[in-house]
Amino acid sequence: MQELSRRRRLLVLAICCMSLFIVGLDATVVNLALPSIRSELNASVSKLQWTIDAYTLVIASLLMLSGSTADRIGRRRTFQAGLVLFGLGSLACGFAPTVDLLIAFRMVQAIGGSMLNPVAMSIITNTFTDPRERAQAIGVWGGVVGLSMSVGPVVGGALVDSAGWRFIFWVNVPVVLVAVLLTALFVPESRAAVARRLDPVGQVLVMLFLIGLTYGIIEGQSAGWGSPLIVSCFVIAVLSLVSLVFYERRREQPLLDPRFFRSAPFSGATLIAVAGFAALSGFLFLNSLYLQEVRGFSALHAGLLTLPMAAMTVVFAPLSGWLVGNRGPRLPLVVAGTMLTASGLVLSQLTASTAIPVLLVGYLLFGLGFGMLNAPITNAAVSGMPRSQAGVAAAIASTSRQVGASLGVAIVGAVLTARLSGPLETGFVPAARLGWFIIAGCGVLVLIFGLITSGRWARSTAAKVANEIEAPTQVA
Repeated sequence: MQELSRRRRLLVLAICCMSLFIVGLDATVVNLALPSIRSELNASVSKLQWTIDAYTLVIASLLMLSGSTADRIGRRRTFQAGLVLFGLGSLACGFAPTVDLLIAFRMVQAIGGSMLNPVAMSIITNTFTDPRERAQAIGVWGGVVGLSMSVGPVVGGALVDSAGWRFIFWVNVPVVLVAVLLTALFVPESRAAVARRLDPVGQVLVMLFLIGLTYGIIEGQSAGWGSPLIVSCFVIAVLSLVSLVFYERRREQPLLDPRFFRSAPFSGATLIAVAGFAALSGFLFLNSLYLQEVRGFSALHAGLLTLPMAAMTVVFAPLSGWLVGNRGPRLPLVVAGTMLTASGLVLSQLTASTAIPVLLVGYLLFGLGFGMLNAPITNAAVSGMPRSQAGVAAAIASTSRQVGASLGVAIVGAVLTARLSGPLETGFVPAARLGWFIIAGCGVLVLIFGLITSGRWARSTAAKVANEIEAPTQVA
């Protein structure tokens, strides 16, 4: 690919970030619309969970497949196809007459969204060939992903209150149209010199694991935890995971190379991403219902109350990136885990009349913690990996984020449903208390894994794995 001017490279980065912003925004913007969707479409709590998880689950299942497809048929072509599909899904979501159709259209959105995240990373990596410029561009990309997920509740609240919940989907359409045009004009086409082979068996096993696990958690309360359906879901999830590990170990070009997980920083990044984004999605799910159903705030008022959280994320995400670059990932991860834990503990004490300043303390702590989280995840995932494998490692880290987001909603929603007595307005506070403690527990996991996987021993395991993966290439 011909070297682009600096201005053109920055334009490509801006186009990729604009597209990623709406995908990340859509993962969280729906939370402030949940009460309106529940009221208009007569949706149960489990249906509200699926409205969010249908999106994150499909993205998590297809991220790595989309990346390898783009390497094979062209990154710009795949990126544009993803934009179009995401736009069509958004348009359909806005017209959905029932909650079941809304969930189905969210899945269409997610298929398109899965083509944007890893493909944008590949485009950025191939556009910025200078290592320093590439690191800066990836830092901007990571910041945009975190920012989009943090400001989602504010944007969602404003749209729901001023125009209605359907506009949180329709607003994506003009952005998609502009992005498709700009991509056609300014983003060069590129393909991998040697495209990775498709791995349909591995792909199916990943989907079976994620769907079985999430469906079992969400529907376990209503169907009965010991029912044949739910037990079958968990059995399928376990068998799929075990089969995936054994199958991928024997493939020359696996979808998910098990050797990666011998690297402590990589395994740590995966677990931290799951725990951290489970905390985020669980927090947004519970907080939206609390502010609107229990406290009676409008969607806009609820969104504005979460603005301090978004502001802290905006402020601390760049600082986290700087700290990772200059001092390594340990300090940001320690701060992130500590603050997420503290936030969960503060919010676990909520009542139906908790003072607003106490709420804001919980939100500020959460925003600080989440702001420090994203940069060390991406850094730790690719730390020590051969450059040829960095894209795959980053894609797995992105998948882990989406898996965490799915599990967070599934678990805290299941806890809420199991403990709820009477209507949400009166039963939410005691029912949700365990959910807040689970969010605090996610912070504890971030702290523990951050400490274990960011020291000298952890770096030595990453170097060992890198040498093992690179060795066949060097011999050839």
